[in-house]
Amino acid sequence: MLNELLLIGSTLLIFGSVLLAYRLFGRVGLYAMTVITAILANIEVLMLVDGFGMEQTLGNVTFAASFLITDILSENEGERSAKTAVWLGVFTSVVMLAFTQYWLVYRPSENDWASPHIHAIFSTTPRLLLASLSGYVISQRFDVWLYHRWWSFTSKKYGNNRRFLWLRNNGSTLISQIVNTVVFNLIAFAGWYGAKTLVSVILSSYVIFIFTSLLDTPAVYLARRLKEGGRVGLLTKEKDA
Repeated sequence: MLNELLLIGSTLLIFGSVLLAYRLFGRVGLYAMTVITAILANIEVLMLVDGFGMEQTLGNVTFAASFLITDILSENEGERSAKTAVWLGVFTSVVMLAFTQYWLVYRPSENDWASPHIHAIFSTTPRLLLASLSGYVISQRFDVWLYHRWWSFTSKKYGNNRRFLWLRNNGSTLISQIVNTVVFNLIAFAGWYGAKTLVSVILSSYVIFIFTSLLDTPAVYLARRLKEGGRVGLLTKEKDA
């Protein structure tokens, strides 16, 4: 049960961190969390663990937080802010790729002990980052677009742009996560894992994304209440737009 408890704790930690960053720093805090989740997820994805009867990559929960971030931005700050977060995540991944590959060129000192471990981790980074970038750009852009299409549809149909937050949140994330899961895992792990393991990883990843997508809905509602109550950006004194 250790892995299961750790995965639950990881979900609470990363979602709680997103909400805390929004409360303390407003929109800027969510941009900062975009950078943090991009870096963490690209490292965590190297780890394969068993949990809830499934074999899964560890970065799933952290990566799911990026969809929570764009949904909060879409709901409270507008489509342009959500798109900015997406491109910020892309920029972060590209810079991370450049630096991690640059490190591998250095000739280590005879007293160095870290280089073999750094090489073991980041020598696989280019392929994983390519997979991450491909899945991230396609799925996140689609998520932001679909979020606002759901919003436009429900607003026109019912004349109220506050209703059906749960629909635009889950309707956009669950569909876009299918795209992300398939694109990322095929590019990242095809030929690395056997077909059975690859299918297992894809299915388990999406099952996890289903649960994290459902769990992030209360977080989006809470973020909207914080925004409407003027309780965001406490440390930056960010004013409502």
